[in-house]
Parts: sequence; C-alpha cells; structure tokens
Amino acid sequence: MIIRNLIQRAACLVLFAGALFHTNAQQPAKVILDTDIGPDYDDVGAMAVLHSLADKGEAEILATISCNHHYLTGPTLQLFNTYFKRPGIPVGVPKSMALSMGASQKWPQELMTKYPHRNKANDEFPDAVKVYRELLAKAADTSITVIAVGFLTNLSDLLHSPADKISPLTGKELVEKKVRHLVSMAGRFPSGREFNVYKDTVSAAYAIQNWPTPVYFSGWEIGNEVHTGLKLSQNKKISKSPVKDVYARCIPMAPIDSSGRMSWDQTAVLAGVRGAANYFNTVRGRFVLLDNGKNVWENDPAGKHYYYTFKMSPAGLSDIIEELMTR
Repeated sequence: MIIRNLIQRAACLVLFAGALFHTNAQQPAKVILDTDIGPDYDDVGAMAVLHSLADKGEAEILATISCNHHYLTGPTLQLFNTYFKRPGIPVGVPKSMALSMGASQKWPQELMTKYPHRNKANDEFPDAVKVYRELLAKAADTSITVIAVGFLTNLSDLLHSPADKISPLTGKELVEKKVRHLVSMAGRFPSGREFNVYKDTVSAAYAIQNWPTPVYFSGWEIGNEVHTGLKLSQNKKISKSPVKDVYARCIPMAPIDSSGRMSWDQTAVLAGVRGAANYFNTVRGRFVLLDNGKNVWENDPAGKHYYYTFKMSPAGLSDIIEELMTR
C-alpha cells in the first residue's frame, strides 16, 4: 500500500511538472513589422530574419506594413511574404502624407519580374493605420511587439487616430492596452543624427514622445558594426531567392559594402523577437529629439526608453543574422 501510494504521488508530480512546463513554454512573439523597404536593402535582410524566426516557431507575423509611399513597397512586402510561404500576411501602406523613396539600385523592379505577387502597386493595399487598428483591436492585452525599421510616420498617424467603427479606443489607447513594447531602429546613441529620424522629424518626435509603452532603440551605431549578406550572395547552393538576388546585386555596387551590408534593421528584428538579453545590454532613460533631427540622451532610472549597447561581439551577431538570412 505504501509503495503504491508513493508511485501514485510520483506520477502526479510528473504530470504537474509537465503541465507547468507546458504553461511556461515560450510563446512566439506576435510581431507587426513596420518598414520603409526600398531606400536601403537591409530591410530585405530584416524580412528574411523575421520569416526565418517564424519558421522556427519563435515569431508569429501579424502584418508587414510600409511607412514609405513609394508605389512598389506594398508589392515588395507581398512578394517576400509569398516567397516565404505566408502569402496571407496582411500588408498595409500609408494613405496620408508620407515620404516616397525608391531604391537607387532598382532591386524592387528586378524582383517584380522574377517572383510571384498578386498586387502591382500601393493603391491596391489597405491603409496602414486601418491595418494597425484592426489587429490591435482583436489582440490580447499587452501581446503585440511592434518592430519599426523605418520612418515613424505610421506610428505617429496611429497615435493620432480617433475612435472609429473598428474600436471605441483612440490609437494611443489601443497601443497602451495591446502593445507590449516597441523596438525601433532609430536614433544614434548616446547622441547623433540618424536617417529614419531626421527624414521625418515631425512624426519621429510625436511618436517617440507619446508612445505609451516601453521603447527599445537599436541605434545606428549597432547595425553599422554588424555586416551581413556577403556569404549569402556567394552561396552557390541557393539558386532562386529574392534575398540572395538583392544582396548579390547591391553589394558590388558600393565599395563600403565589400565585407557585407550594414545590418541596422536585422538587429532590431532579432532583439524584437528573441529579446535583447543574449545580445545587448540596455541603457535606460529618455530619448530627446532636437529640431535639427539630431537626438540626445538623458539617463533616467524611471525612463521608458532604452537603447542597446553590445554584449555579444559584432562578429558574433553577424554570424547569427547571416545564418537566419540564409535559411
């Protein structure tokens, strides 16, 4: 009798431990990616990293959204989602005032002729703010990670959005209720001037000052040291890939990219999905944007802004990102 009772208790403990493990298992990050895909091609690497992490079960891609008015950004996002076997991912584009910037290397135009996509131009896609509001309205509280690797135009427009048929909450209220945090490739730390910020300073200032959840910045100085894409572009085992095509086309066009392209956007995606702990340290404080588009930093132990500094070496990060891009 005693032995039987001990066996039954042991079995219960095993079942309890199994249930506890299942309950605490890491859930995939629910991600909305906001990108200016076009002016630079590290956005392509960011799309590859995000889809690779989704393949691994680490991310659920809720939407890919363009903050760039250029007519091919929506089709380009759709093309990559289709290539990575997720053609149903919603794509949003800006319908209000927004920058329009194409790629000097003309890689989007080349991809349009080689890979399948349903829509031909941005006017065939829904408004970015509407896509945000619909996704946030039906999401669980504090469940969404927004990763912004371009201008902060859409985020500013979202915060300005009023209550509507989608939700009785304003955009800012939706963000506060539904978003866990924002990870943004923006700024230069501890001070400097960075493209995504100064190109639309008005939107950047409003979004950063009014975003109600924690904001993590992967600054210019991080991605500038992490070079990727060269091995991928030279990989003869990969015969048909829009990611490889872009890097193989663009790297030879600029001597500065001879060791690979800087990985500004990929670092934000990596930290946004996996968290920063294995890769970066964080500095807590407050992002202050000046009128000339330059940012400075104020340390504040109670601040809701953070910027990354290297914990892992840039070479180590390059290897991780390159592997994810190549999958």
